[in-house]
Amino acid sequence: MRLILITGMPGSGKTTAARYAEEYGFRVLTMGDVVREEAERRGLRPTRETLSTLAEELRRMEGGDAIARRCIERIKALNAEAVVVDGVRSLEEAEAFRREFGDATLIAIHASPRTRFERLRSRGRVDDPVDWDEFHRRDLKELELGLGSAIAMADAIIINEGSREELRREMEGLLRNF
Repeated sequence: MRLILITGMPGSGKTTAARYAEEYGFRVLTMGDVVREEAERRGLRPTRETLSTLAEELRRMEGGDAIARRCIERIKALNAEAVVVDGVRSLEEAEAFRREFGDATLIAIHASPRTRFERLRSRGRVDDPVDWDEFHRRDLKELELGLGSAIAMADAIIINEGSREELRREMEGLLRNF
């Protein structure tokens, strides 16, 4: 199986990049959906705070790779030849995928804080920050999880400061060589 892991700060363009991979025949699994589904199963409203607290709880109770392990089971059920995992948050998660599936390519999508903040404000998801202070606190929390290490150790980095079409071209360049 070909496996691509996508990491990056919130609003960097991870999900958009994953959708472009879908056009190349990759199945997409979003790690955040696993947390949102667990919140729904528990009857919790999917607010940013609730989802963040739940993800922390899962990692604390089941280990730093808890969400990755739940995704691994879903990937196996897909029985697909090529999968993209959207939303890797740490090296521990990346290593869980690599232990299970062997080779996996970790791609970091990077955009400046100002660009990401504007994207998140326009996205309008219930768990997106409402102001700069909340955005900054969320970034710091993500970095505490080890997201910065995952980005730093990526096999490839895409700078996503431009248009969606520019991101598409960058992803296509990587996918052609994959």
